[in-house]
Amino acid sequence: MEYDKKKAPWLKYYDEKKRFLKYPDVSVYTFLKEAADRHPKEISYEYFGRKKRYWQFMEEIDECAKAFLALGVNPRECVSICMPNVPEAIIAFYAINKIGAIANMIHPLSAEKEIEYYLNVSHSTYVVAIDIAVNKINHVCKRSGIKKCIVVSVKDSMPLPMKVGYMLTKGRKVKVESSDILMPWRMFLQGGKGYDQPINSDYRGSDVAAILYSGGTSGYPKGIELTNLNFNALALQSEAACGCLSQGDRVLSIMPVFHGFGLGICIHTVQYFGGTCILLPQFSAQTFHKLLMKYRPNIIAGVPTLYEALLKNRKLDGCDLSFLKCVISGGDSLSVSLKHKVDAFLHAHGAPIQIREGYGLTECVTGSCLTPINDYREGSIGIPYPDTYYKIVKPGTEEELPYGEEGEIVLSGPSVMKGYQEDEKETAATLRKHVDGLTWMYTGDMGKMDEDGFVYFKQRIKRMIISSGYCLYPSYMENIIDSHPKVLMSCVIGIAHPYKVQVAKAFIVLRNGYEPDKEVQEEIKAYCEENLARFAWPYEYEFRKELPKTLVGKVAYSKLQEEERKKNGEN
Repeated sequence: MEYDKKKAPWLKYYDEKKRFLKYPDVSVYTFLKEAADRHPKEISYEYFGRKKRYWQFMEEIDECAKAFLALGVNPRECVSICMPNVPEAIIAFYAINKIGAIANMIHPLSAEKEIEYYLNVSHSTYVVAIDIAVNKINHVCKRSGIKKCIVVSVKDSMPLPMKVGYMLTKGRKVKVESSDILMPWRMFLQGGKGYDQPINSDYRGSDVAAILYSGGTSGYPKGIELTNLNFNALALQSEAACGCLSQGDRVLSIMPVFHGFGLGICIHTVQYFGGTCILLPQFSAQTFHKLLMKYRPNIIAGVPTLYEALLKNRKLDGCDLSFLKCVISGGDSLSVSLKHKVDAFLHAHGAPIQIREGYGLTECVTGSCLTPINDYREGSIGIPYPDTYYKIVKPGTEEELPYGEEGEIVLSGPSVMKGYQEDEKETAATLRKHVDGLTWMYTGDMGKMDEDGFVYFKQRIKRMIISSGYCLYPSYMENIIDSHPKVLMSCVIGIAHPYKVQVAKAFIVLRNGYEPDKEVQEEIKAYCEENLARFAWPYEYEFRKELPKTLVGKVAYSKLQEEERKKNGEN
C-alpha cells in the first residue's frame, strides 16, 4: 500500500532499511506539541458543539500547567484525574505531563473505599475531579494526604444555552459538600496567571506518564505504570496499523479517559494524526443514532455492546452512514455472528467497510493487534501491530508452540508497560525476559496463531468477567462480599446478558444464625453498592446452603457456570 506522507505523519518515523518505526525519546506532551505544530488550525476536540483548534488546545494545556506549578505540584509527583470525557480531563492529562508529573487515572464511579485505595497506592497529593465524585474524595482526603481537590463540572465547558439547560435539570441534583480542600477549576486556573517561570521538564520516553488500573485476580486492583514511550509508540503503531486515518478525521471518543482504549486510542492517537476528538462525558445507547447523525464521525472505536445497540436502533433505518471510514471493536471479543451482522448493517447503510476487531490489554495501553483493513480470517483478532511480536507458548512457560496449536498468548513491543506499581512479584510474573533477549508480557489469555501471523483469541486463563467492555474481577468482588458480617463465603461468576454480554452474579452462603430473606439480601446489596464501583455491582444474588467444591476444597466456580448455562439453555 502506498501512503501519502502528508496524510501519514508516522512515515516520518519509519526506517525503510530496517523496516520498523523509530520512536522519539520524548514526553507525551512534546509528542503532542510536535503534532499540533503540524496542524495548528485543525479542530482538536469538540464538546457539545464547542470546538477548539490545536493552537487553542495547546494554550489551554500551558495555562493549566502553570496553574499546577503555582499550586505546588512537583515533577514525578502523582496527580489523580477522576473524570469522564470532558475537556478539562484531557487538558489536565497533558498539562501534568508537561511539568513532568504523573497522571493517576481513576473511574469517577468508583466506590469511596476504592478511590481511597487509588489515591493512597499512587501517593497522590492533588486531584482533579468531576463534581459527582467530589464528596467521596472529600470523605477520604484526610486518610489520603490530599492537599487540594480541583472541582470540575460537565457544564463548565458547555456552550452557554446548554449550560443553563443542564443546571435546570441534571445539574440541580449535584450537591457538593463544603471543604477547605476544594477549589473550582476556574479559580485553579486563575492561580497560575501570575506564574512567569519557564517550564522545564526532563521527562523522557522511559519515564512513567500515567497509572491506569486493572483489577487484580485476587486482592486489590493493580496500578499499571505506562510510560511516555508506551503512549507515543501506540499512537505511531495505531496509525500505521489502521492504514486509513487522515488529518481532520472526526472520531467519536466514547471510550473513557480512565481506560487505556479511551486515553491511548481515542485521545492520544487521534491528537497525534490531527483528528478531532468528539468528547462525550456519558454515552447512551438510546441516543446513539442522534450522535451519529449530528456529528457524522469518520471513525468509531467501541466495545461490542456498542455495536449491538447499533443493530437494535430502528431510528437509523434508511440513514446514510457513508461518512464512516473505520469502525473498530475492542475491549472484549467480537463474536463471528455479530461481526457478520455489523458488516451487513454497514453495507446496507452506505458504508462499504468491515468492522475491524482489535485486541490488547491495559498492560500495553490498549490495542496491539488489529484486523487488516481489507482482509479477514473468521474468528481472528487480526495481526500484530508494527514492531509488536506475538507468540503462543505452553501456559506459564517459555516453550513456544507450533502454528495452529492453542496456548498462552504472550507479546513483546514498545507499548508494553514498565510494570505494576510497587508490586515486583506480579511484575516479574507478567514480564519475563526470554533467551531471544526480548521481554515478553504474559497475557493470561489462550489463543493460537496461523502460519500467516493471524492471531485467534480463545479464552481467558484468569478469572475475569467482561461487562460492556469493563473488566470485572470475581476474586476482588468476593473479598468485598465476604467482608460483610453476615456472609460466610461467596462466589461470583459471569452470566449471559442480552445487551452487556455478561453481568456478575453472586452466590452467597450466610453465617450460622442468619436466614436468606429479603432484608438480608437488600443489606448485602447496599453493602456492595457502597464498596464496589457501579459497573461492578452484582446483577443477581442467589443464596445457597453451601457452594460446590473441587477435590482440594476450593470453590468450584466452573460448576456454577455450568449450572447457569444449562438453566439458560446455553451449550
